[in-house]
Amino acid sequence: MSETIKYQLGDDGVAILTIDILDRSMNVLTPEFMADLDRAIDRVAADDAVRGAVVTSGKSSFIAGADLKELVGVFGENLDEHEIYKFAGKYSALYRKIETCGKPFAAAINGTALGGGLELALACHYRVVLDNPKAVIGQPEVKVGLLPGAGGTQRLPRLIGIRESLPLMLEGTHLKPTRAVELGICDELAGDIEDLMERSRRWILDTGDPVARWDKRGFKVPGGSGGMHPGVVQTFMAGNAMVAEKTQHNYPAPIAIMACVYEGTQLPIDKGLKIELQYFTKLLAGPVARNMIRTLFIDKGAADKLVRRPKDIPETRVEKLGILGAGMMGAGIAYVSAFSGQQVVLLDRSLEDAEKGKAYSRGLLEKRVARGRMTEEQAAAVLERITPATDYAELEGCDLVIEAVFEDRRIKADVTRKTEAVIPEASIFASNTSTLPITGLAEASTRPDQFIGIHFFSPVDKMPLVEVILGKATGEKAIAVALDYVRQIRKTPILVNDSRGFYTSRVFSTYVKEGMELLAEGVKPALIENAARMAGMPVGPLAVHDEVTIDLSYKIMMQTRKDLGDAYVPVAADEVVRHFQEDLERKGKRFGAGFYEYPRDGKKFLWPGLVEEYPPVDHQPSVGDVRKRLLYVQALETARCMEEGVVDEPADADVGSILGWGFPPWTGGTLSLIDTVGLSRFVEECEQLASRHGPRFSPPDWLRGRSTTR
Repeated sequence: MSETIKYQLGDDGVAILTIDILDRSMNVLTPEFMADLDRAIDRVAADDAVRGAVVTSGKSSFIAGADLKELVGVFGENLDEHEIYKFAGKYSALYRKIETCGKPFAAAINGTALGGGLELALACHYRVVLDNPKAVIGQPEVKVGLLPGAGGTQRLPRLIGIRESLPLMLEGTHLKPTRAVELGICDELAGDIEDLMERSRRWILDTGDPVARWDKRGFKVPGGSGGMHPGVVQTFMAGNAMVAEKTQHNYPAPIAIMACVYEGTQLPIDKGLKIELQYFTKLLAGPVARNMIRTLFIDKGAADKLVRRPKDIPETRVEKLGILGAGMMGAGIAYVSAFSGQQVVLLDRSLEDAEKGKAYSRGLLEKRVARGRMTEEQAAAVLERITPATDYAELEGCDLVIEAVFEDRRIKADVTRKTEAVIPEASIFASNTSTLPITGLAEASTRPDQFIGIHFFSPVDKMPLVEVILGKATGEKAIAVALDYVRQIRKTPILVNDSRGFYTSRVFSTYVKEGMELLAEGVKPALIENAARMAGMPVGPLAVHDEVTIDLSYKIMMQTRKDLGDAYVPVAADEVVRHFQEDLERKGKRFGAGFYEYPRDGKKFLWPGLVEEYPPVDHQPSVGDVRKRLLYVQALETARCMEEGVVDEPADADVGSILGWGFPPWTGGTLSLIDTVGLSRFVEECEQLASRHGPRFSPPDWLRGRSTTR
């Protein structure tokens, strides 16, 4: 008896296979399901009373894809490539069994079909899809460092052509049902569930061809195949160039997809499936897929489910939120909060400034309306929830207040006292500071156990991460409210302990500083910026410093020197910041000039004067050496954060680094990079860097003494 598939045989001889995996909100390809599907195929094939079968779902979606947790389990078993080949081959063989069992199969796709779910539908001889506005169809495996490994790279091109199918797999594009029919991925569009099932059954009864088109004599790939075919040669030429540009060869999956399609479509389907399986095995055995699946899906998923939340505190919901400061950060926080349904009081020194903050939301909402992503009425409702204010009395009744004022202790202390004078005793107060320790800021509070850090990233509406920082006195209720609020606004939280710069700002600053260290050493600015992008960083260190502004770095540096006094240890990057701020008055993009020039009607470019200020040395380092310095310095600082207890969980460090400042996803995060390189090798290479470039590259004792457990 099947626990995942309901088998029903109608009087007309059509078997309905309804997939419904217990205890799962969406169907995924579990081992139990695959075993049940295998038995169901045998049952259909062996029963003369069965004319064919319709595969559908008992849930609102069809199949969401593979169970990524099972793949993580494969990593943990340390299987060799031969064992991984056998493991992965089960899926491909089972789908081929559907195709060649001698009975026609139709897929009645009632909702989302992704990855292995779409591959199952492609293995059926006919596909009918429900016109479900919430459904998406696609092959997103590339986003986890893999390729469609159960026939996707072979069946999709044979169905709709190479030129049309490659972008879908290389970009992991999600299609709406109507578009899937237009492209030919699905054969018919159904209006409702009854229509879906009727069309599927009718095809079995009226046509019921049990032979796939690519198994028929004389089949040719639509549009042609092979590197010399005039219809696809340009697709491969342009595709290879685009893949190289986008991946910088850090991500093997897109390259493997190109190779699978190129090689496999020139051969019969069975040989093509073997080629696909060989490439899939190499990807699954490699570090990039492991890193991306673990960090971006398993660890991120756990963070989204608030795995660090105190268990004994009842779930909370922020109904009214106060925001102090209507600048860029405050305005962004107001937008995402109002968008999630909260009443927001946006307070600033003048009503004009507060109104400007609200206008930021108006601009974002108008763009959504223009793009058809919401109605004017919906946009107006969001905007109505934001109340500009100057009087602290307006904060009465707020469940949570977030200050986003200047990085100045006196100002923050002043707004803390004024706020606590009017908000309820049970309210939580949070600071959006990016560098100042929470414990010190909480000294201005009369209820430090209800004081916490909630650090957003700019621009708030686009950046997915929120760093929640615990001061020494922060209580469990404050943690629970902060995490519940982050989930309410649909962002991913990480939990870190108090420290100067916390985790994200502290580690990110090493990247920016290393760029300036390289500049001060005489490394060419273009080499610094290009090597960073080739390593997978979204923006070079000099460009991103201009974005956050040299002016801000200067103020943070001066505040830190004041706080630490004689304990402050200056570095070469400090002098670069001082020189640009005081002598050159090039304070960053917002001020019109920094490491880059910002012409009004053109693209930014590196300031030519850099060559005069920092003359390049004759012997320039290699791209690989610059890449290594920029990545390793961040990984080392993360290790120090672990050693000092700033970060308790490696998963928070990895998720935070990728979502917070764009550390290359192929690495799995700053700590996963160390494991990818190998602990012993990483320590050895850091010691070599330390001997050449200084103690900032010296591995901490925590790193030297730890074993690779992740």
